[in-house]
Amino acid sequence: MIDVNKVRGDFPILERKIGDASLVYLDSAATSQKPKQVLEAINDFYTKHNANIHRGVHTLSAEATAMVGEAREKVAKFINAKTEEVIFVRNATEGLNLIAYTWGRENIKKGDVVVVSLLEHHSNLVPWQVLCEEVGAHLRIIEIDDEGRLILDGLSTTQLTGKMTVTTGGLASLLDEKVKLVAVTAVSNVLGTITPLAEISALIKKKAPAAKLVIDGAQLVPHMKVDVAKLGADFMVFSGHKMLSATGSGVVWGNKEILEGMKPFLYGGDMIGEVKLTGTTFAGIPSKFEAGTPDIAGIIGLGAAVDYLSNLGMDNVREHEKELIGYALGQMEKLEKEGLVTIYGPRDANERGGVLTFNVNGVHAHDAAQVLDKYGIAVRSGQHCGAPIVERFGQMAMVRASFYVYTTKEEIDFLIEKVREVPKVFKI
Repeated sequence: MIDVNKVRGDFPILERKIGDASLVYLDSAATSQKPKQVLEAINDFYTKHNANIHRGVHTLSAEATAMVGEAREKVAKFINAKTEEVIFVRNATEGLNLIAYTWGRENIKKGDVVVVSLLEHHSNLVPWQVLCEEVGAHLRIIEIDDEGRLILDGLSTTQLTGKMTVTTGGLASLLDEKVKLVAVTAVSNVLGTITPLAEISALIKKKAPAAKLVIDGAQLVPHMKVDVAKLGADFMVFSGHKMLSATGSGVVWGNKEILEGMKPFLYGGDMIGEVKLTGTTFAGIPSKFEAGTPDIAGIIGLGAAVDYLSNLGMDNVREHEKELIGYALGQMEKLEKEGLVTIYGPRDANERGGVLTFNVNGVHAHDAAQVLDKYGIAVRSGQHCGAPIVERFGQMAMVRASFYVYTTKEEIDFLIEKVREVPKVFKI
């Protein structure tokens, strides 16, 4: 198990005050805080090794290049991938767009089908919407039940007509030989729902065996042990800043054979083989997808973050968060029974990541979040880049408290205590 008090000592920002109140940071699903080990790794690079990679024979450049290579090896080992299958990008959003603009535009044609779920972050919905509109493909959406779980059975489908015609229903009813790609989140950033990836992969193999599976792992990789060799997926993306590293670093993992057959996403420095005025050849993977100067410090920070999480043990990270969300649900349900709040998402901690989503009845989510901020409690409010999910529950916005390795039960108790105060501010 995690010694949370020892862990908290590694995070300098947790000593901050918000006004007169101690910071209670419950917004880790948006971005995590950074331990001193990561901050020191980034500072060490800038103070001792700062240089561009791959482009110099001098000592600093060689050191920086080696440090990025070491970080890539750490990430690959962390998810049980081949080193060359790890592509560095800025974030998960860029990673999903890379897949859509390369493999997607090369392989998805008029009349083909792309399947996504209602649980998706906008970055795993909008690129596929745009692609389908551009090439004349069809979009199908996996529905969710009233607790925010994906519906996998053969629910009858419905047609939604607007800018484009969209089919919705249970996954089994949406899969056929026309499906070329299925893109799903592993853990919903809005509701915390853990999707049954093994069942999804099995259904795809049975009903649409030619389809590729893309996993948004932004809320998975920081919180649970991942083995890409066992996922049954073809691609997975995640962000460094959600797993204790700096902003500006992210990863696309892809099957080596598929990556080698894909065209580059961006063109320019560092991704070329040979350039002549009459034509250009491109480097192999992963270099052909990493044009220009990357966030070198961010990548090195990601390597340090992987070290930190590996030392904690990802099974321990998951058990800590599961205990927290189970406790938080139990405490918040007491408020729900009193008519003070409405909770969204699965009620079983085994089906949920460390995300507690709710509304204070009669109070707009933004207003509730602002009141909580006066007590030093940082929560997220709004649609969380998941407007269709929020609208599915008849809401304009929701409050989201999200936990990580440094979160304590005492902080959850404080959240519950101050949620009680919110209606009083508005005299409800």
